[in-house]
Amino acid sequence: MKLAAILVAAGRGSRAGGDIPKQWQPLAGRRVFDWAYAALAEHPAVEAVVAVINPDDAVHVPAGIEAVLGGATRAASVQAGLGALHGRGFTHVLIHDGARACLSAEVIDTVIAALNTHDAAAPALPVTDALWRGVAGEVTGTQSREGLYRAQTPQGFDLAKISAAHTQADDMASDDVEVARAARLAVAIVEGHEDNLKVTLPEDFARAERILAEQMDIRLGNGFDVHAFTEGDAVVLCGVNVPHSKALLGHSDADVGMHAVTDALYGALAEGDIGRHFPPSDPQWKGAASHIFLEHACELARSSGYVISNIDCTLICEQPKIGPHAADMQSEMARIMGLASDRVSIKATTSERLGFTGREEGIAALATATLVKS
Repeated sequence: MKLAAILVAAGRGSRAGGDIPKQWQPLAGRRVFDWAYAALAEHPAVEAVVAVINPDDAVHVPAGIEAVLGGATRAASVQAGLGALHGRGFTHVLIHDGARACLSAEVIDTVIAALNTHDAAAPALPVTDALWRGVAGEVTGTQSREGLYRAQTPQGFDLAKISAAHTQADDMASDDVEVARAARLAVAIVEGHEDNLKVTLPEDFARAERILAEQMDIRLGNGFDVHAFTEGDAVVLCGVNVPHSKALLGHSDADVGMHAVTDALYGALAEGDIGRHFPPSDPQWKGAASHIFLEHACELARSSGYVISNIDCTLICEQPKIGPHAADMQSEMARIMGLASDRVSIKATTSERLGFTGREEGIAALATATLVKS
């Protein structure tokens, strides 16, 4: 099976409110579209994702995402997505609503498993509430819920067969299962999930945000470092050269603050500390600039799929005074890490003349890093 996915995001979604279509509205630190796209793109079985968008929405599409323009109806938009996959060797396709931001890998797995034995499969949940028929706000009858399901996406298909079905389909089909059934394809019902809601009304954003908050992979790491004073006329702290009557002693440039932040990042990733990646026994790191270590930790975080949310670093010393240099340290650390300055905190405290820092024998640093799975 060679699997691709189509993310249908060309609708207007006016019932959701807002100044822009719902798929481009913010949700839990990203946008509805971003969550839906990531669920597909990050699944190991999905080799390509094509987004189908409205011509007016091109400005919203992130760089690097394959996108095609949709049509006036959902069926026309899906056909545009299917056309983008033609001739690329794919055998199967998942078709997902761009407004379903809370899609889990488990639901995708279930659909894919069914495609091993069926030409089509779709997740759904059995209807459990009583059903009424009504006119003008009054109940006029009841409806049996036996055999009724609430449809979800992604709906999966043999690519050639759903493509052929769409060429013969009613352009007003409500979803791709309807298209498949019209072409006499048997569609397997697989288990959906209550969290896989379609954002439709304004109140759905709050529910989706709660669901995503529970699913988010958030990691915290702590770093602690100490360097003693030695002869010299300046110290390097968080990338800034600070004049002082002494220097800091270390195998590298002894930037105690940057080392603590680096170790906090490694800690959040369960990747040990600086010594694991840059052994002090290796002479090539003698006198090395500490930004090399920090940049490595940042790249490791990003390559592992994490966004660095924020950094908090406290320098512990009696001298030199950190306050006059804190803003420069904040800017330099943010530059090295590729972060906005307001995501980096650099502050200082003393140890009230207690311990080695109180005796002005050296400087300590404590740092915390927060990583969020992107």
